This record gives sequence, C-alpha cells and structure tokens, in this order.
Amino acid sequence: MTELVVRTLPSPSGVQGPGPDTYKGWLFKWTNYLKGYQRRWFVLSNGLLSYYRTQAEMAHTCRGTITLATVHIEVGDTCHFVLTSGGRSYHLKAYSEGECQRWVSALQQAKANATQIMPHSDDSGDEGPLAQPDRALIQGALKTLASKLEDLNTCNELIGKHGAALQRSLSELEDLRAPTDGADKLKTVNERATLFRITSNAMINACQDFVDLAEAHSRRWQRALQYEREQRHHLEETIEQLAKQHDSLERAWRESPSTHNKGAEGTLEGESSEENEDIEFFDAMEDSPAFITVPADDHSQHSNQNVTSGSLSSNWSQDDNDGSGSYLRRGRRCRIPDKPNYSLNLWSIMKNCIGKELSKIPMPVNFNEPLSMLQRLTEDLEYSELLDRAAHCDSSLEQMCLVAAFSVSSYSTTVHRTGKPFNPLLGETYELDRVEEYGYRSICEQISHHPPAAAHHVISQRGWTLWQEITIDSKFRGKYISIMPLGNIHLKFHASGNHYVWSKVTSTVHNIIVGKLWIDQSGDIIIMNHRNKDKCHLKFSPYSYFSRDVPRKVTGVVMDGEGCAHYILSGTWDDKMESAKIIESSHGCGGSEGKQKTVYQTLPPKLMWKKYPLPENAVSMHYFSSLALTLNELEDSMAPTDSRLRPDQRLMEAGLWDEANAEKQRLEERQRLERRKREAQANLALEEGKEAKSHQPLWFEKRTDTETAESSYVYKGGYWEAKDRQDWSHCPAIF
Repeated sequence: MTELVVRTLPSPSGVQGPGPDTYKGWLFKWTNYLKGYQRRWFVLSNGLLSYYRTQAEMAHTCRGTITLATVHIEVGDTCHFVLTSGGRSYHLKAYSEGECQRWVSALQQAKANATQIMPHSDDSGDEGPLAQPDRALIQGALKTLASKLEDLNTCNELIGKHGAALQRSLSELEDLRAPTDGADKLKTVNERATLFRITSNAMINACQDFVDLAEAHSRRWQRALQYEREQRHHLEETIEQLAKQHDSLERAWRESPSTHNKGAEGTLEGESSEENEDIEFFDAMEDSPAFITVPADDHSQHSNQNVTSGSLSSNWSQDDNDGSGSYLRRGRRCRIPDKPNYSLNLWSIMKNCIGKELSKIPMPVNFNEPLSMLQRLTEDLEYSELLDRAAHCDSSLEQMCLVAAFSVSSYSTTVHRTGKPFNPLLGETYELDRVEEYGYRSICEQISHHPPAAAHHVISQRGWTLWQEITIDSKFRGKYISIMPLGNIHLKFHASGNHYVWSKVTSTVHNIIVGKLWIDQSGDIIIMNHRNKDKCHLKFSPYSYFSRDVPRKVTGVVMDGEGCAHYILSGTWDDKMESAKIIESSHGCGGSEGKQKTVYQTLPPKLMWKKYPLPENAVSMHYFSSLALTLNELEDSMAPTDSRLRPDQRLMEAGLWDEANAEKQRLEERQRLERRKREAQANLALEEGKEAKSHQPLWFEKRTDTETAESSYVYKGGYWEAKDRQDWSHCPAIF
C-alpha cells in the first residue's frame, strides 16, 4: 500500500485549478517508514496523474503515473481519498476539505473524459481491430520481451558457471595444506565471489526489467494507443489551423509591409517584457557547514572596496575571449568525426571474464573516448590563464585563491565525460607545445604500467612551472567505480618562489551495470604554500538526494601561515568559482554537537573562474571541450611514442570501432609479450647474481624535493632538444 499526502499550494505558486486540460499541485508522497513523506509535483493531464520530484523534472523524468480510465476513486473522512488501480491503492490526503473536493472533482472529470474517448476498451476483452502501425508496435514489444528473456537465460548460465567456479575455489581452499598458497587461493576466491555477486545483481536487475516491461505492455497499453490516435487527430487539426493563419499573415505582410513592420517591433518589445517577468532569481548557495558568510553593509563595502582591488578584481578580464575558449585562434581544428551509435551487450563481455582477474579484463573501445590518460592530464591546463594571472599577484593570499580556482577548474571537463581514456602503453609520451599561444610547453610520459603511473611537466614563459606524478588506483564496488589519483601536484612561481602542493579528489562513476552513467567528485583538497605556510582547504561535497545544497558544490577557506582566514571561496566544480574577502569574523551558534560555527563578514564575491561553454554539437563529439578537440590533432616533428600516433585511438576517433578493437587487442598482446621478456631477463639476471634492471623512463628521473622531502619522478630534460634535432633514435617502438 502506497500512502501519499497531497498539499496543494495556492495559485500564486503555480497551481492550476480544475479545468478541462490540466490540474497541478505540490504533493507529499509517502515513500516508506525510513524516508517518510517526500514532496512531489503532481500533474493531472490527458487522463493521467503523474508526479515528479521537481517541476524541472517534467521535461525529462516522470517518477510515476496513474491511468485514470480504470482507476477507482473512493472518498474517505478528513480530506482523505483513495485511488485504486491495477491492484494497487494510493491513499491521498488534501491540505483542506475544499482542496480535497477540488482534487476529487478534477479526478472524476478526468476519468469520465478518458472513459469516453476509449469506447472499445471495456473489460470484456473484445478489443477492437488494431491499425497496422499499432500491430507493428506490438510486434516490436514482443521482440523486446523475447530479448529480455534471452538476457535472463544468459544470466542464468553465467550464474551457474560463476557458482561452479566459486565452489571449486572454496573446495581447493579447504584442501590447502601449505600455508604459503593460502594468499593466492584466497585472492582467487574473492575475485570469483565478486564476479558471482556482479552476475547475481545483473540477474536481479534483468528480472526486474522483464517484469516491468511485461506489465507496461498489458491491455491498458492498447487503450493508451487509442488515446494517442485521438491526440494525433487534434494535433493535425491544430497544424492545419496554424498553416491557414500563416498563409493569412503572409498575404497581409505583402499588402502592407511597412505597417506590419512597426507592429512587429511593438510585438517583440511586449514579448521581451513578458519574458523578463518569468526570469527566476535564486538565492545564493547554502553556506558550508563549517562557517557562515555574511555580506558587509553598504558602508563597509565602500570603505573596504580598495582591499580587493588588484589581482582578484581586475584579473578576470579575458581579452579577446568570446567565452567559447580560445584554443582555436591559430587555425586548430574545431571538430572531430561524430561518435557512432554502437550498442554493446554487456553479457558478451561477462562471458569472457570467467577465471580472469578483474584488473585484467579486456574492455572494448566502446567504453573509451579517443584520448589517452596522458592527454587527459594535459587537459588540466585548459584554464592556464588562471596561473598566468596568479604569477602577477603581489599578495600570496590572492595568488592562493587563483591557484585554488585552477585546481577546481580541472574537473569542469569531466561532468559529461563518462568515457574511459585509453590506458597509455609503457613508454608512451604526449607533448603539447602552446608557447606561441599561451606561453607553455607540456610533456607527459607513462612511467609504469602496473600500477599505471604517469609523470607530467609543464614550463611556462609567463612565470610558473607545474609538475606531477600520478598513479591511478580504482576500486570496483559493483554499482560504481571509485577512481583515486595518488600523488601530488607541484606548482612553483618563478618570481616569488611560492611553491604550492596539492592532490586530487576521488572521482566516482555511478551506474556501472544498469542505468545511465554519471560522475561525481568528492573529498578534500589541501593546498599548501611551502614557502610561507599559507593554506587553502577546499571541500568537494558529494551528491546526495536528501541534501539541499547546490549539486557539485565546492567551498573553501584561504588562511595565512598563522591560521587566520582571509578569503572565502565558493562555487561548483562544473561551472565557476568566486572569492570573497573576509573583513570580520566572529563565533556564532548552531553548530552540531555543541560546536560553534564561525561567522565571516565578507565583501561582495569576485568571480575568479567561469567555465567555457562547450563547442557546438559537443554531444556528438564525446562532450569534448575546445582544447580536447585539438589534443589528438596530428602535428609535425612529434616523437614516435606520442599518443597521437597510437593506431587504435586514431581508428576510434575516425569512427572505425571494429578496426580499433582489433588494433587494441594487438597492442595489448604486444605489451604483454614485452613484459614477459623483461621478467625473463630479470629472472636470468638474478640467477647469475646480477642486479635486475627495471624499466627506466626516458625523460623523467626520480628525485627528492628539497622543500617537501617528497620523492617522485621529475623531468630531467632533453625532450625539446631532441625534437629540435629530430633525433628520436633512443625512443622505443611501442606501436
């Protein structure tokens, strides 16, 4: 039994009273005893009662629908009425007796209208003859049901295979006598148990899909088809009337163009005024739980305006920038071939996973995007102008604000990018020379394959150097994958010597097995200036259905070396970041567990960073940004190990996915052979009493930082000199 509480707001809130077409209002839907009542937006229209979480969801997601043609309406006591349909009862309560009566009247009228327009849909089962298009739709539904049934059979086979393999592993574990073999056997058992759990979850989801689909294609669906015929007829009549009106307007325009020109201008002004009235102005984001910001009054704003003059107030001026990103100035490409619409059966991959380690399951390019991980690292430089502006800051605290905005901006390109970048081959490199346009040169190299690790170095003629060594660690949790970049990012400004260090947050890809993929970023970033101990604490709030916070929210505080806060940062990692100068702080109340919140009085916030809009037709180009579109563009004089020359990646970008999959398998098998050769050579060296040689990166070497005492791979030089000489003789042939 589902219980809902209906609370209809007054008409100024957008609620429409009972009418011939639509009745709307806010409802509080009873979900379960844990969540209680949840507010929903209900719409009664065209014989259907639908509900949504918000009004905005009406454009894309319906949470539930009740067909009124077959519903039974029963009025109870104290504003209570019950809707019964398909063996399911919905208990609803209105806010007042008057609202209850209006809802009941609207529902009864909608039921009567829905029954009248479907005369052949009685319960006798003698359905009228269906038109040919409707028969085709039913045949399509039957084929879909057959496909779902085939998926169920496949799941059943997989569960049997995984269960048998798991049982064998458990038996082997019980028969163990040598304790040294226990770790390997236990690892095998855990892997097979994980595969068994994944397949079982897939079986449950496939069963649910089959049941839902079967229910959806019942006899009521044929009644809905009949109703759609009526709607189509009304639409045809409306289009015919519009065509006649259009013809009349054209004739009137030809007869008196000057008069109608003036009238058109007046009409446009009126439409603009009406449009402005509908614009919604939202309040600022809710404050971080750790502190509350209060804007200063007008007097304080004027008297302290000079405090924020300088870098933060003036540096957000993007000369010659139209907002679309300026990576197309020098004739670089602005589009790539559209992404093909290839379907992929997940079961075909799972069949080949029996007995294999999860980390070594070969994945087709269908899950990839035509960029490597090295190119994704380089893509962090899309908003390098933030660092250019930071290099001219006199205040290290203002500089810290811009560095924090840069660290957040690197996530803005990931909001729609659910495709997995290609894992670079060992020794693969990627260069990006943008000295003429933006003053920097970037070089990356894959320094390890298991675990995957890359080293990155950027030198800018505009006063800064950035370097990092990143190792990717991932955890598969069944429904989602957590991607945890390990390692620190270093940034040093040449003039001041300020040395900033921070690490990345955790990225989570949701709905791996079933549903639409989506990405979230969560965790904390601590940016430390090792020269004077200035610090910035950024918090990436994870998405929560129950939270009232703005999605993808980021908040932060910039403090000096003594722990005194000077700036408040706020924004979202997919849109913008702002900073507000703190002019006064005090301790307030209302904190959890008796803790007091700090109340900061600030000047009006200044915009530091704003995301560029995506290029036109980005949805068909893997949601690439303007910079990402140019990353795989071939250039002259590249190293033979450059990611642009990787054949499977180029084939995928061209839309030849079958050929790309074949090439990817060839490269992976070649890499496995090379690894076996290195292991054999290492074993032979050990047998001969010699020191085994491991892979050594070509352009990077391990050093210990004198300021942070951190040991990492840093650029040792030589790449750009080799490019000038075109001497790539020492580069391995990896492709």
